[in-house]
Amino acid sequence: MSQGSGWSGASRRRDPSLVPSRPEPANLADILERVLDKGIVIAGDIRINLLDIELLTIKIRLLVASVDRAREMGIDWWEHDPTLSSGQRDVIEENRRLRHRIGELEAADRGNEADEADEEADRPRDEEQER
Repeated sequence: MSQGSGWSGASRRRDPSLVPSRPEPANLADILERVLDKGIVIAGDIRINLLDIELLTIKIRLLVASVDRAREMGIDWWEHDPTLSSGQRDVIEENRRLRHRIGELEAADRGNEADEADEEADRPRDEEQER
């Protein structure tokens, strides 16, 4: 064998800059971060027709975004919905107080009606005594 070939039999190493790089797959956390940061809108319509008569139409509009991004877009309905906020407890307490007050007013009204009925029952007797 000739030794002038310059090849020593050692394994060839490739230059890393020559190897095409593959994009690394994004994990779920990265995808969610991008979606929530930018937001995504999904829209669609479902129509059910029978013999060219429209029976049902459902319009679907879905927005997926972070709370901060939604606020930037002017969407904040969850802050005012009592079932989704701590305000629900306040509403429940207010309803309890109002029901109690309505009960008191109805009882007082029943008492007034009874008094008026007694007065009407006494009137004919008063009129007979005046005669």
